[in-house]
Amino acid sequence: MKYVNQPVRKTDAMSLVTGKPVYTDDLAPRDCLIVKILRSPHANAWVEDIKTGTAEKVAGIACILTYKDVPQKRFTLAGQTAPEMSPDDRLILDRHVRFVGDAVAIVAGETEEAVDKALKRIRVDYRVETPVLDIHKAKDNPILVHPEDDWKLKIPLGGDNKRNLCASAVEEHGNVDEVLAKCKYTVERTYHTRANQQTMMETFRTACYMDHFGRLIVLSSTQIPFHVRRIVGRALDIPASKVRVIKPRIGGGFGAKQSVVSEVYPALVTWKTGKPAKMIFTREESMIASSPRHEMEVHVRLGADKDGIIQGIDVYTLSNTGAFGEHGPTTVGLSGHKSIPLYGKAKAFRFAYDVVYTNVMSAGAYRGYGATQGLFAVESAVNELAEKMNMDPVTLREKNMVRQGQVMPAYYGETAESCTLDRCVERAKEMIGWDEKYPYVKTGPHTVRSVGMAMAMQGSGIGGVDVGSVQLKLNDDGFYTLMIGCSDMGTGCDTILAQMAADGLGCEFEDIIVRGVDTDQSPYDSGSYASSTTYVTGMAVVKACESMRKRICEEAAAIMGLKENEVEFDGETISENDNPEHNMTLPDLITSLQAGNGHIIEVTESHTSPVSPPPFMAGAAEIEVDLETGKITPINYVAAVDCGTVINTNLARIQAEGGLVQGLGMTLYEDMQYTKAGKMKNRNFMSYKIPTRLDMGNIKVEFESSYEETGPFGAKSIGEIVINTPAPAIADAVYNATGLRFRTLPITAEQVLMGLLDKEEA
Repeated sequence: MKYVNQPVRKTDAMSLVTGKPVYTDDLAPRDCLIVKILRSPHANAWVEDIKTGTAEKVAGIACILTYKDVPQKRFTLAGQTAPEMSPDDRLILDRHVRFVGDAVAIVAGETEEAVDKALKRIRVDYRVETPVLDIHKAKDNPILVHPEDDWKLKIPLGGDNKRNLCASAVEEHGNVDEVLAKCKYTVERTYHTRANQQTMMETFRTACYMDHFGRLIVLSSTQIPFHVRRIVGRALDIPASKVRVIKPRIGGGFGAKQSVVSEVYPALVTWKTGKPAKMIFTREESMIASSPRHEMEVHVRLGADKDGIIQGIDVYTLSNTGAFGEHGPTTVGLSGHKSIPLYGKAKAFRFAYDVVYTNVMSAGAYRGYGATQGLFAVESAVNELAEKMNMDPVTLREKNMVRQGQVMPAYYGETAESCTLDRCVERAKEMIGWDEKYPYVKTGPHTVRSVGMAMAMQGSGIGGVDVGSVQLKLNDDGFYTLMIGCSDMGTGCDTILAQMAADGLGCEFEDIIVRGVDTDQSPYDSGSYASSTTYVTGMAVVKACESMRKRICEEAAAIMGLKENEVEFDGETISENDNPEHNMTLPDLITSLQAGNGHIIEVTESHTSPVSPPPFMAGAAEIEVDLETGKITPINYVAAVDCGTVINTNLARIQAEGGLVQGLGMTLYEDMQYTKAGKMKNRNFMSYKIPTRLDMGNIKVEFESSYEETGPFGAKSIGEIVINTPAPAIADAVYNATGLRFRTLPITAEQVLMGLLDKEEA
């Protein structure tokens, strides 16, 4: 291959580094109305009366919309392919506000100053009620987050709004209680991960306008353009045919933009007024009214026999979906389905969960999508089991890890057809210097360095659900246009799909022109989420290239007076098999086709996969702990990743490094906190800490490639798996340094110091 598995520079690199206008706010019409939201100061309240008369008199105000001005049909903001598993539990504006920051009114005006002035003049009378804030008290609480009768769960997933349940289920194989009772070694622990913010550089933002056909144009920073079209249509109660969604460049998403966070508000303003409108979330709004990671509490029971073979795994997850159910029924599944299958010898397992409503900001999708929380719990429990057995935790993993050819328990009956997890563990162990550093090395009078390790798996799209499509067009002079429906959110999918197309067609990379998403022009694609783009849409590219080559040979053969199987195409020239001098170039073919032939060559191909082959990885952390202050300093983090064939070595490495840093932030720094009244404390980057370049230590990533037969050029995914190992690896390193187990994230210096002092006193 000339381009696949090579470090090709991103197609948009120069545009981005030179500051070209490529993002939503750059491209929004200049005469847009400014749209802002009046947000609820209460976690649970009813709007008894709302007075907007004084606010409407402010010069430059175009409209003020309340619950009286919106359709009364509930919908979900979750950008997911049918069957939609998230409940219909929202209105654009509702009398019942369910978290501090919930939308009460929409204000649109000609200037930001006018809108800000109008927001202050709206008067709202609230009937304040007691909120449900504790996930342990939410289920069957007499205080209901969603008491309405028109709440609807389209798929039977155990949800019941009259019990504050968004979803609930149990699945099991074998008798796990009986198996665990016979195990020589067992552990039973509970782990807690708080919600985390994606903190992408570009906040949520959308601009809308009406075209000359009376259609609503939505220009938005989104991962899910086709789902945005459907959701906006439902929210406004208009036909989806009246909505066109255009996606410009995205300044980061990480799953946050898999929900329709900002789109419906300017869309409603434009639909009501006919005027262009835009909404740009401030950083504070992105912190208090967005779609963060789900808080989860995961209870784990593990058991092993005398030889260290894990016999049974029991996982129960309590997930906090917040005020609304976006992604609630789907994220929780990954907490078990992407952790239990790592241990392929278990005779029995049980995975149960409850997803509860509470009166805090609703959660959504975030890189890892529930697997991150589940893997922190299960991998930490494995580390604790190893300690109980007096066994090196790497040795315990080597005895139990899933290997190529094995059926993966709790992973939909799939077999690990491509798996180098054993090599990943071996390589990570070597890279970190495990044998020399485990469990710790004293480095100073009051400092120690220690190591910890964890494994992880994810998926490649959603098997039997996600669809990727591309359209490939042959242009005059012999170059191609590749129309895609997936969203490049900075990951470089435009580039890697072009790499695949160039190798598939035998042309130069520069001869592939990639066009981003416009729902009027692009072929349907589920969107960029669930680690699907490379694997699913990539296969659509492979199919399209095969179809294009076939069409080129058909058309050229007809002109040359031959049959299709009598010619071959090398990417530049179509030649007769037995007579290479009888040929025509690709530009000559196009000229012939455009001169009255009527057979212009365009192909459209789609792909969906019945399986979701998981990528695997092993990660190892080395940290230094100051035993006098409790400060944890990351020194090294190494990762060995099996993502099948690496399509672009530079972009894959950047994906891995970025995910590891996010995992490190989740483990040591990021802590969403609420007051007793349900108000978010961390409303900016001064109080919500994310790691900077100075906080992450040295990161090294290597690849242990497998070959996935069902993937393009043997590729699997890499986008999400890389966030999953830092939490359990660093938590175990902290234990190895201090003797303290921390089962709630983040692990802060204060907690370590207080734990050491308590230990000293004891």
